[in-house]
Amino acid sequence: MSSGQSGAARRTRILIADDEPNIRLLYQNELEAEGYEVLLAEDGREAVEKVRSEKPDLVVLDIRMPGMDGIEALGRILDHDRTLPVILNTAYSTYEDDFMTWSADAYIVKSADVGVLLAKIAEVLAGRRGAGGEAPAQGGGGGAC
Repeated sequence: MSSGQSGAARRTRILIADDEPNIRLLYQNELEAEGYEVLLAEDGREAVEKVRSEKPDLVVLDIRMPGMDGIEALGRILDHDRTLPVILNTAYSTYEDDFMTWSADAYIVKSADVGVLLAKIAEVLAGRRGAGGEAPAQGGGGGAC
């Protein structure tokens, strides 16, 4: 209905950065069905720009992307905002041992089960709220404080 700030919290804004259009579309559909607002980026450079301009509440970042990869983008995103939660979401489990990925809030291997990603997003956001973060409520049915 109204998207103004008439007392209602804005929806949680998730940025999906992945070079595969079908993955972006799948994640967008699933996250919007869960009540999130979704922003899309097709590479690391665009993700960094959108973090600065759109102020997402959480970033889901692929690692292997053309141009600026996800690891470089992670560093630039955290240089801009150390409090922004970032989930690395990649098809390659080998990056988990790379110390450059350890500054992310979570690392998950892509799966046919999008529920794994949805659960991790909810977990990271809940952890941020519990730690005094101020991520907005998900969708339209968030609980009261």
